[in-house]
Amino acid sequence: MNTKRWTYRQTLTPNQQAQADTLAASINVNPFLGRLLVQRGITTFEAAKAFFRPSIEHLHDPFLMKDMDKAVSRLLRAFENQEKIIIYGDYDVDGATSVAVFYGFLKKHYPSIEYYIPDRYIEGYGVSSQGIDYAEANGFSLIVTLDCGIKSADKVADAKSRGIDFIICDHHRPDTNLPPAVAILDPKQEDCAYPYKELTGCGVGFKLLQALCQQGFADEDELMDQLDLLVVSIAADIVHITGENRILAAYGIKKLNERKRVGLNALIEIAGFKNDLDVTNVVFGLAPRINAAGRIAHAKEAVRLLLCNDKDEAEAFAQEINKHNSDRRTFDTSITDEALNMIREDAWMVSANSTVLYKEDWHKGVVGIVASRCIEHFHRPTIILTNSHGKAAGSARSVPGFDVYEAIEACADLLEQFGGHTFAAGLSLAVDNVPAFRMRFDEIVKNRISPEQLTPLVDIDMDLELNAINAKFYNILKQMAPFGPENMTPVFASHDVRLSGTPTIMKEKHLKIEVFQPSPQGAVKFTAIGFGMADLYPKLITGKPFSIAYTIEENTFRDKTTLQLYLKDIRFE
Repeated sequence: MNTKRWTYRQTLTPNQQAQADTLAASINVNPFLGRLLVQRGITTFEAAKAFFRPSIEHLHDPFLMKDMDKAVSRLLRAFENQEKIIIYGDYDVDGATSVAVFYGFLKKHYPSIEYYIPDRYIEGYGVSSQGIDYAEANGFSLIVTLDCGIKSADKVADAKSRGIDFIICDHHRPDTNLPPAVAILDPKQEDCAYPYKELTGCGVGFKLLQALCQQGFADEDELMDQLDLLVVSIAADIVHITGENRILAAYGIKKLNERKRVGLNALIEIAGFKNDLDVTNVVFGLAPRINAAGRIAHAKEAVRLLLCNDKDEAEAFAQEINKHNSDRRTFDTSITDEALNMIREDAWMVSANSTVLYKEDWHKGVVGIVASRCIEHFHRPTIILTNSHGKAAGSARSVPGFDVYEAIEACADLLEQFGGHTFAAGLSLAVDNVPAFRMRFDEIVKNRISPEQLTPLVDIDMDLELNAINAKFYNILKQMAPFGPENMTPVFASHDVRLSGTPTIMKEKHLKIEVFQPSPQGAVKFTAIGFGMADLYPKLITGKPFSIAYTIEENTFRDKTTLQLYLKDIRFE
């Protein structure tokens, strides 16, 4: 029985198919690409031009965001009065890049600023009492938060009573009880008219800097030099790569590949990247290393690296962060193994609709990664908890289509704190409440999740004939990047596929095959790679036709570049 569920993103109506054919003709691409564009809401020549050629000119006016005028006014007053300002960020990649962008840009024009990132283990997420104490003791009168603050109403109220103002730049869902800040910039506020809701924390901070530039504070072209850092936040935070994020990401990838930032270059080199980077490289190569600083040591190290201008110093920082990342991998592997064994050894957990695990000595810095790893084996909403200052604290991850934040919110009476997004959240609760929370959470998941959501999904854009794949087809496909949520790398399915030659097993678990489809015009052969699919070898060598779901990538070997298929699944009819 096949363990994965194949679903097609959209079947075009006759009217949409006509649009696809017209569009394909007008931009001179094959009909498959026309269908692919219409599926993604691109139906006209003008829309296709905007999609394939993202332009900074299409960014929204920052002053459309609620409280932007108040935020700009307060900052300009601070500059005029020579006030001391703290740039306060979260300790993850979005937070570190936010601080590097905001502090790095402002510092060139205004000297009386510092940055502050809370210690993950001592202070925890959000605005901390220690941070406010530091601001008061050192004469800071304004704090600008980045990627945090929307959930810190009590801390902001405390700071206000001490004469310290807050500007909050956040992108997480707000509570009904908002902090008493001078300005709250968060497009997810219900009464915020800003047209694009999916900015990262770094993106919201960027919009504030853009608004400052429009008021004459600095040249906006200079601000665009920060887009190499902004794309790292977009990639790492797994936000939608549509609309404004897509424009920022497209320009950011170009900036990143110009390799002008010393700190990022050191990370790129130590990650082993030789060619141009894309969003996937950032997600899997750069983001974990930046994150490792905050998970294993202190996120200030990551900010120092991102702001570094000395090549030797940057290389030393990168080496240190790379070591943290190696340590993180060790923790990740051992804790994942332990977590999976805990599930397998408990009959109730094996048959549950969710996973909630607690162990007091797990490393807090990797629980989110472990939750994602568990979902690869048990495809269901997962929460991994460990002891942090006497509380059970940890991270939640979800499966496509299920809102884990809302499920956690339904258990609010059992929790101390929680926050996050549809697919990822953080929470803390009394250790004694973990068993009750596990049962309540599982009951909520059971009542809200569909059986289909508990089955791993292969989301397919369309059926494709292998003979339709050629260099021109792939070159157009490449121009649909940057890829990410809501603009994912296209996945195709081909049927009645045959083997050419004998499959190869690589490293005892991966599969390499050569495939073709019979065709009167002659069949084109492609190499296909299936990671973790070695167990399918016996079925493949029976010689029976099969179907494949795959993405198309370039593969360069010994200076020769060819198109290769990366298998998502193989289905035997």
